[in-house]
Amino acid sequence: MGELKLNLKRLRAERVAKGYDQAEFAHKLGMSRTSYGKRENGMVDISMSELAKIMTVLGLNKDKVPIFFTQSVPKK
Repeated sequence: MGELKLNLKRLRAERVAKGYDQAEFAHKLGMSRTSYGKRENGMVDISMSELAKIMTVLGLNKDKVPIFFTQSVPKK
């Protein structure tokens, strides 16, 4: 089985598709734009509680969680 990895490009695409810039989205999450930007750019890990908030702000239910993950399969 491979490793699951948060797909930050998909996160950004979903944010942009909903019409939010980073500052507006960060405000809705209760954090600064800088703090959110570091998460979206992979400099700081996104916690599960933060991901849950992100899903809520994007209007996505828990069934959509898999769209934010990719699975890397190790080479044999």
